Amino acid sequence: MRLNRTGDLMHAHEFPATTEELTKAYGDRTIELPNGTARLGDVLERAGAETFTNAVDAHSAILCGVGHEAIGRRYYSDRDAYAMGEDGPDQVSF
Repeated sequence: MRLNRTGDLMHAHEFPATTEELTKAYGDRTIELPNGTARLGDVLERAGAETFTNAVDAHSAILCGVGHEAIGRRYYSDRDAYAMGEDGPDQVSF
């Protein structure tokens, strides 16, 4: 996922800042995802009406707000059984 320097934008922005303020300032920016793109304004709006106290909180909201296009293979897990009725790899405890 390429956030196209959105982290830099958030760190340069003055906080606290609301979702509305960030959307107004950077909403037209595009984030490149493995399976498409997303407009930063749409991603931020998924956080709802929030007041972010710092850039880390805003950046976390961006990472949490991207859709399924941001992940590689949807529903894929290398720890699950391969198909119904087949045994998968042994579970590993970390």
